[in-house]
Amino acid sequence: MSKNKINSVFFAESYHPIQAGSIDGTDILPHDNAVYRALLCSSAGLYDPFGDPKVIGDPYCTVFVGRLSHLTTEDTLRQAMSKYGRVKSLRLVRHIVTGASRGYAFVEYETEREMRRAYEDAHHSIIDDHEILVDYDRQQLMPGWIPRRLGGGLGGRKESGQLRFGGRERPFRAPLRPIPFDDLKRLGIPPPEGRYMSRYQVPSPPRRNREGSIRNRNSKDREERGYRSGSTQREERYDQGSCVDMEVQSGKWSYEEREEHRHSRRSVDRSARAYKRTSVDREEYHHRRKPVEREDGTDKRSSTSRDQASHKRSSRHRDDHSHSHKRQRHVSRSRGDQRRSTSQDFSADH
Repeated sequence: MSKNKINSVFFAESYHPIQAGSIDGTDILPHDNAVYRALLCSSAGLYDPFGDPKVIGDPYCTVFVGRLSHLTTEDTLRQAMSKYGRVKSLRLVRHIVTGASRGYAFVEYETEREMRRAYEDAHHSIIDDHEILVDYDRQQLMPGWIPRRLGGGLGGRKESGQLRFGGRERPFRAPLRPIPFDDLKRLGIPPPEGRYMSRYQVPSPPRRNREGSIRNRNSKDREERGYRSGSTQREERYDQGSCVDMEVQSGKWSYEEREEHRHSRRSVDRSARAYKRTSVDREEYHHRRKPVEREDGTDKRSSTSRDQASHKRSSRHRDDHSHSHKRQRHVSRSRGDQRRSTSQDFSADH
């Protein structure tokens, strides 16, 4: 290691319980029960940083204020933090039973510029005879964050024996021993190379991404997980074929067997795609033609019923007309017979 890196430090960009418990960020095993408990919560997903309903506001405009006096009130804190910008909201964390102050608070500013000003200038300032610590909202902006009550957190006191490194107050120091890159990669811990800074430099808080919020990033991760699950399902359908391909590449099959296998697989793929297209076409045709066929059927039934009714009416009309015509002929014949009989009687008398 070069001499100019001996006094260098680096800061944690994401939270890992084992790394936070190491002074140089190169430990690969938990050294106390609290770190082990935080590792268990992290691996099992027992802590949700967005599950607290009291957490409100924009995390990119919010600062964390710690090491407050237990006598400090909301008005005193608002007056002190208003020196650096317009305070939009303030939440002093209190005990759920006694209502006493827990010694830390979250202050939200109107703009991100004012938040950065308070982040740089309010650190180590004095409020009610206490030197405060100012940091960004790591609960919502730091990936993998685990709070102190679950064995995580940052900072701490030497008397407690549970110091956590990587934060603004206690950064990682440059490691003096060889860095176990393979073990760090296996645990998902980023190595310190390329992130060394001077002890007097101020680490910059995370900036707003293009999506505008860390919640959009989480929703994007959920979509990617859904896509991965779908891709795994697609891959499972071709596991058998991939195994056969491995056997082909290993040289266990002859040239003729390989050609036959490729030809059969291509034909199966073509038939599967053709079957999918034909099935989809049949369903679409069925759904499209079904209402049309109903309409055609109703039209046909209505037309046939109309034709039958008209045919019956016309046949009845013809029958009635024929009967009336027969009656008229019969009446005319009877009248003619009567005239002839009367004429014959009249001629016989004269």
